Amino acid sequence: MRVLVVEDERAVAETIRDGLAAEGFTVDLAHHGVDGLWAATETPHGAYDVIVLDIMLPRLNGYEVCRQLRERGVWTPILMLTAKDGEYDQADALDLGADDYLIKPFSFVVLVARLRALIRRGAPERPAVLRSGEVTLDPAAREVRLGATPVAMTPREFAMLEFLMRHPGQTMSRTAILENVWDAAFDGDPNIVDVYIGYLRKKIGRETIETVRGTGFRVIEHARHGR
Repeated sequence: MRVLVVEDERAVAETIRDGLAAEGFTVDLAHHGVDGLWAATETPHGAYDVIVLDIMLPRLNGYEVCRQLRERGVWTPILMLTAKDGEYDQADALDLGADDYLIKPFSFVVLVARLRALIRRGAPERPAVLRSGEVTLDPAAREVRLGATPVAMTPREFAMLEFLMRHPGQTMSRTAILENVWDAAFDGDPNIVDVYIGYLRKKIGRETIETVRGTGFRVIEHARHGR
């Protein structure tokens, strides 16, 4: 059983590696998100039975690694490992395609048991096509449709729509959108979010994305679309 452990704290990563090796696992280590993503995608298909993925990683965080793996059709079971214990953190990890979630500090016995359970379950393909009314978004194919009609999107428009559609019915603040669609260090005019919301509404209909006054924006879970 081969495991990829993506953990930036080297002492923690090595402790996990040594413990799993004692349980009969073969373990590869990566210490930041870019290396973890490369290992999970460039290693021959099916080489890893399970991935242990920390959330707070340098260069590319665990959420983004998980999202990109699922977009690329890599369905290896993922257990997210993190010191963050908020319910929204857990929900975000699962929404992005993770299979399980373990909070630090953790019991090594529980870690091994959960990894064995994920391996037994296997990695069935789970196409992640997002829908809101007549709008569908396929992250793997990088395609948006309004009914049967393809809708051309810039990369930024696509990223914003995907972020909103992954949280149907939830109001996303401008800050949350900037941090997830641009980056946490963005220091430009936050009204750029409103500009891109306008672009999206022109392409997929005004009723899909609702403005929540003073708070942010949300995708209607069952929108009816008009032009």
